[in-house]
Amino acid sequence: MSVVKSTLSEADRTTVGNALQGALVDLVDLSLVAKQVHWNVVGPRFRSVHLQLDEVVDTARQHADTVAERAAAIGVTPDGRAATVAKTSGIGEVQDGWIKDGDAVQTLVTGLGAIIERMRERIGATADPDPVSQDILIGLTADLEKHHWMFQAESH
Repeated sequence: MSVVKSTLSEADRTTVGNALQGALVDLVDLSLVAKQVHWNVVGPRFRSVHLQLDEVVDTARQHADTVAERAAAIGVTPDGRAATVAKTSGIGEVQDGWIKDGDAVQTLVTGLGAIIERMRERIGATADPDPVSQDILIGLTADLEKHHWMFQAESH
C-alpha cells in the first residue's frame, strides 16, 4: 500500500528509494557513532575533538531528516529503526570504553570515508531517475566531505 503517489516510474522510484534509504541509514548511524565517540573521547585534544564531533552529529541529523522526507515525498517509507540501521549501515563498530583523541579522529576519518564512497555511488544512481534527490545527495556529500577533510587534517 502506497498512500503517497509519485510522478516517478515504479522502476525509478525503486532506484531512488533504495539510494535514499541507504543514505538515511548511513546518516543515522553516523550521528550515533559520532555521539558515542563524543561521550567517550579523552586526551590532550579532548575539547576540540569533542566539539567537532557535535558538528558532525548536527550535520548528520539535519540531512537524515531531509533524506527521509524526500523518500516520503516520492512514496517510499523511510526506515530509521535501530535494527535496520544496525543491519545495513556502512560504518564499522565503535570500540567500547574510553577512546583516545587520535583514535577518535581516525574513527571519523574511516567512517566518513566509507559513507562518502557510498553517497557518491548513490549520486550516480539517481542522476537520471531523479535529479531532485540527486541534488540532495550532492549537497549532503559536500558537507560530509568537509568534515572528512577536517578530521584528516587533524590526524596528521
